[in-house]
Amino acid sequence: MAANGARFHIAELGEGPLVLLLHGFPQFWWTWRHQLTALADAGFRAVAMDLRGVGGSDRTPRGYDPANLALDITGVIRSLGEPDAALVGHDMGGYLAWTAAVMRPKLVRRLVVSSMPHPRRWRSSMLSDFAQSRAGSYIWGFQRPWVPERQLVADDAALVGRLIHEWAGPRTPDFPDDATVEVYRRAMCIPSTAHCSIEPYRWMVRSLARPDGIQFNRRMKLPVRVPTLHLHGSLDPAIRTRSAAGSGEYVEAPYRWRLFDGLGHFPHEEDPAGFSAELISWLKDSEPDR
Repeated sequence: MAANGARFHIAELGEGPLVLLLHGFPQFWWTWRHQLTALADAGFRAVAMDLRGVGGSDRTPRGYDPANLALDITGVIRSLGEPDAALVGHDMGGYLAWTAAVMRPKLVRRLVVSSMPHPRRWRSSMLSDFAQSRAGSYIWGFQRPWVPERQLVADDAALVGRLIHEWAGPRTPDFPDDATVEVYRRAMCIPSTAHCSIEPYRWMVRSLARPDGIQFNRRMKLPVRVPTLHLHGSLDPAIRTRSAAGSGEYVEAPYRWRLFDGLGHFPHEEDPAGFSAELISWLKDSEPDR
């Protein structure tokens, strides 16, 4: 799938209104395997894409700032031949979904974000909330050159497995199992994936005081004007509930906040049935502001 000067790998299932699923770190399209089936069964065209530099998508030397990554997403919508899509983003995919909804509102029919605050909320929390800054310490660690890449792929990407275990909630002992962790570890070991996965986080921090970062932050003042569903695990150790919960102030449209009790950073995998039911019910709701 060609878009925005690169080629993107997608997984597709079903027919109907387009729902585009955006993965987070340290994962790839496969994280949405449960939702692809559930959405297709519910009458949607479900598409999960690999973000730039991850999975089967192109690993370009540059283009990992959120504005460009958001154009990747909206470009894929156009390449799929659809007038718009409901965007569903988790973690970094959620950050980019927020961005796409602001930058290309005509291409975003509805917005669903899981485990990620609005970019302006993320910025303020990381800079002013010590607890969130400590929870996101891995992002500060990513700012070092080359060392984080080596750490991610060392011992067959053992760190990926540790992060997924640490960020998952205690209520779901079945996630992650060894087979799931192995899939994500293998994906991170594909050459250049570690570097490309880290680059967006490097931009997010290094641009804080640069003109491009300041301009992006100002641009994100524009309100989201599409119905928005915001999902979060109550025990998410990577993104604190308090950091995410204030994001509604940036939405001038129906906004629904849903907290999954006892779940961690991966609610769509920790409780796939519950997450999918919430998602599909909201996507089918003709009056999401009720």
